[in-house]
Amino acid sequence: MPVSTRLILAIHNHQPVGNFDHVIRHACEKAYFPLLDLLEEFPEIAVVLHNSGSLIDWLMKHEPGYIERLAAFVDNGQIELLGGPYFEPILAAIPRRDRVGQTASYKKFLERRFDAPVRGAWIPERVWEQSFAADLIDAGVEYILLDDAHFRAAGISNDDLHGYYFTEDAGRKLCLFPGSERLRYLLPYADPHEIIEHCRQVAEKHPGAVLTFGDDGEKFGVWPGSWDHVYTNGWMRRFFTALREQSSWLKVTTMDETVRNVSPLGRTYLPDGSYREMMEWALPAERQVQYHNAMNGYRQHHDWPQLGSFVRAGFWRNFLVKYPETNEMYTRMLGVSQRLAEYEELYGDKEHVADLRAARADLYRAQCNCPYWHGAFGGLYLPHLRNAVYSHLIAADHKLDQIAGKSHPWVEVTIDDYNCDSRFEISLKSDKLKAFLAPAQGGQMYELDVTAVRHNLLSTLNRRFEPYHHKIRQCAGSAHVTEHGGGVDPNGGVSFKQAGLDQKLQYDQWARKSLVDHFLQPGLAVESFASGEGIVGDFAQGAYKAIVRRSDSHVEAVMTRDGHVGPHQATVRKIIAMNESCPGEIQIRYELSNLPLNLPLHFGVEFNFAGLAGSAPDRYLYDAAGRSIGTLDSTHSLQAGKSMGLVDEWLGIDVNLDTTMPAEFWIMPVQTVSQSEGGFELVHQSTSVVPHWEFFAPADGCWSVELRLSIDTSVAHARALHEENARRPVSMSLTV
Repeated sequence: MPVSTRLILAIHNHQPVGNFDHVIRHACEKAYFPLLDLLEEFPEIAVVLHNSGSLIDWLMKHEPGYIERLAAFVDNGQIELLGGPYFEPILAAIPRRDRVGQTASYKKFLERRFDAPVRGAWIPERVWEQSFAADLIDAGVEYILLDDAHFRAAGISNDDLHGYYFTEDAGRKLCLFPGSERLRYLLPYADPHEIIEHCRQVAEKHPGAVLTFGDDGEKFGVWPGSWDHVYTNGWMRRFFTALREQSSWLKVTTMDETVRNVSPLGRTYLPDGSYREMMEWALPAERQVQYHNAMNGYRQHHDWPQLGSFVRAGFWRNFLVKYPETNEMYTRMLGVSQRLAEYEELYGDKEHVADLRAARADLYRAQCNCPYWHGAFGGLYLPHLRNAVYSHLIAADHKLDQIAGKSHPWVEVTIDDYNCDSRFEISLKSDKLKAFLAPAQGGQMYELDVTAVRHNLLSTLNRRFEPYHHKIRQCAGSAHVTEHGGGVDPNGGVSFKQAGLDQKLQYDQWARKSLVDHFLQPGLAVESFASGEGIVGDFAQGAYKAIVRRSDSHVEAVMTRDGHVGPHQATVRKIIAMNESCPGEIQIRYELSNLPLNLPLHFGVEFNFAGLAGSAPDRYLYDAAGRSIGTLDSTHSLQAGKSMGLVDEWLGIDVNLDTTMPAEFWIMPVQTVSQSEGGFELVHQSTSVVPHWEFFAPADGCWSVELRLSIDTSVAHARALHEENARRPVSMSLTV
């Protein structure tokens, strides 16, 4: 057999912006370094390697030795580097200017650092739309790798996938490599000789074939069970040895060498899509279940090998519909990107160029794809990844405020369709806080940015049905959890990181945001409310009418809704204000009118506070007397008082809620049950705080209360809290 069959091994290493250092170090020890170690023993094995920019930045700071070793492999030609958008955004989720900018800047960085041309690019999650071709060409990209499913959806048969194609935009060409799904499932799970046999069968049928594998590097050592299989038990060494033994006919090579020496198979235009699993995850949850059930039946049909190529599931952009929290990050990012582009036009002189560059770096980091979707792994469900996105968005926005000269205390109110729902939202801003209100969605506050600590206190996540919840319920009886916290169902191989997760499955009926208005059944208990019971009004999600008022030092939004309390009508008017003299506070006034007389009424206002770790001892709740009452994942029903608060010493933030009328406070955690690489787990998403009042309406049918939400981020205050806590761990006195 002639030396004409090529095998391309493309490895993609990525760690999200904001991931924990110990997680990245674990990946280095189990996957990134071991691969380089083995490549040193097999110098004839060439690899195409993509390290995302977020990972490279971390490695340069924490593991510079990896960078030096990588440079040596690049210099001797054993590793070809792929570029791509710097911080691994989904290209469909960022504006064109940022697609070109991220990709061009990463190409320039890699070429400067490694002194080698970077001609190809990795497409994050292989999410493709044909319009991306022009953007990639403009960024200097010559070829990319996508899944062979993209090509089959374009009508290309399996027999015509053993090479590469080109596409064009306005006459400019981009080469496209089809990554083999078959190889993706064989490596590293099949015996190396089975993989070689697959390559041999292709080679015999298609002389001169090019086979391309492309997948995550973490599956070779980091994924559960993979370290023992790939390295301890020697799978990778046996695979490389088998490739060496077959070198007389199977050439392990790079994409660059292939493009220089092999002609393309032809031209194609690929339909929008991604890899098969991603397109399934993008479906609404119930439709995803229906799709899986249907596919399980159809795959048994004798015509399925022919029909399967034409069956497609969802579309990536519908994650923005499936998860409103994704849309909130996405639209906030779009707003910062647009503002930055405008400021680059206005202030692109030497005085501001460094600040603009720093703002763009923050924007690019905030576009990292991982928390913008959810599939087999945590993604959106991981608070630290969402927090990282918001942290960089808030940082970029603050830099733009400073460029615009907003360095003194200021307040501002603006109106726009901030979340792209075709309805107007309101933004109240000061030099300390930025709040976003959605009158059409219960008049809720859906984002609250704290500038000093670059934190969105409303980066919350609702509990909602996911298709894998069926599996949790099915395995609940047979699964067990070990003393170390992990467990596996012996029948289905399902891992549980906590016991009793099936009992934690619960789904929210309204958005877990703040200023969520509830009329409740009189005498309702906190446990019933936490289960979603006892709501008798239609204000939590109903549309409010809104106006804004402004002066030089004071801004406010006034929202009003005529709705129902059971069979009775009522009116809720709420006024949310910021004042220049108190930029770290939000003043809130509720005015209830047209209330039914001679009936017991129960009214509550729900707040949620997110991004504060649930069980850590230095994140805790305190009552009206300043006493610590427990961690943020504890449940309480506090007797009537006028205030309570939450502290996160690690962030350096103290959130205090005061009321003019004594209220009982319900406090409860909002926790999701989600899937991650390590198995099913319970994740603390937010702490819900509900001041509520039971009363009879006065004779005029009117009732009112004022609340003050104050946020303290002073370093001295945080230090004082820490020292006081060390002296008196059970209770403390706070000065707010």
